[in-house]
Amino acid sequence: MTKVKIAQIGLGYWGPALARNVASSARAELATVVDLSEERRQFAKANFPDVAVSSDPEDIFSDPHIQGVIIATPAATHFALAERALKAGKHILVEKPMATTVEEVTSLGLLARQGRLTAMVGHTFIYNPAVHYLRDIINLGELGQIRYIHSQRLNLGRIRSDCDVLWNLAPHDISIVQFLLGDPMPLSVQRFGMDYVQRGIQDVAFVNLVYPNRVMAHFHLSWLDPHRTRTLTVVGSEKMAIYDDTKERKVAILDKGIDRMAVEGTNMDYDKARFSLRSGKVFEPDIKWEEPLSLEIAHFLDCITLGIECWTGPEHAAKVVKILADCGPSTTPLQPGAGRLDTGATDIPSTVWKQ
Repeated sequence: MTKVKIAQIGLGYWGPALARNVASSARAELATVVDLSEERRQFAKANFPDVAVSSDPEDIFSDPHIQGVIIATPAATHFALAERALKAGKHILVEKPMATTVEEVTSLGLLARQGRLTAMVGHTFIYNPAVHYLRDIINLGELGQIRYIHSQRLNLGRIRSDCDVLWNLAPHDISIVQFLLGDPMPLSVQRFGMDYVQRGIQDVAFVNLVYPNRVMAHFHLSWLDPHRTRTLTVVGSEKMAIYDDTKERKVAILDKGIDRMAVEGTNMDYDKARFSLRSGKVFEPDIKWEEPLSLEIAHFLDCITLGIECWTGPEHAAKVVKILADCGPSTTPLQPGAGRLDTGATDIPSTVWKQ
């Protein structure tokens, strides 16, 4: 079997996990790793001794044997690097977000279609078996009519200066909710946040979305919380579900709710009904676990070799970026340019794309 030759730009915080999964795949060859940092290049040489190491992304773009490029650099550099890779005829997997504006994502999607290439964003939770299980029981109606979803993605750190907590953490939860609900666009978006540590860069944010059919979603995002929390709760009219990514059993289905009971001689009118609280059993399904990042890489390879439609392609990526953009500017005073990700640059500043 001929392996797909993959190159990676960026070996920072998330880069090693991506490189490890490519290198361990029987279907791929990690051919080249590019990073501006000498320290990260030395890390690459030590951990991937058979892989070429460079500081210049042009070494990847000009190599005719490279078929796919993974981009794991700061968000503000994603568009320029992804555009360059697509124009060089390479399939791309870009860490979230795919780009920082809807127009940029749309442009990348057009380039990919024109070149018959895959353009994929790394919304890793879409490849999580627990999230797929949750979506399946929602589609089967097991939870009843979905009423609202709320999530908490909290931690003490990691503090970043290249983006705020919204752009850092919210893509995860927005992509999950979009996936669970069938990728609709919300009717309204609202964000409140505050910059406590760095002026102009919010480290805490609360986001409220309203979807069709009166479904609400609420996200609590923070770099300043005492405990690492990764939970998402789905409240339905029949049952409720909790997805906790920190637990071994990641999904719990709760037979809980409020039932209306008819009063004799009434038609179940709200003002004449009586209510009872239902608190039944909790079911924790045995979900076969596979590392989501490994499944994400496998899907990227399937898209390249089989030409299948990508689950997290430009259309999905554009919706997530649109929701992020619709959250509006920071509600706290911003220094000129601080905390903003908008970039019209088409070149790749050598001092910025290192992560």
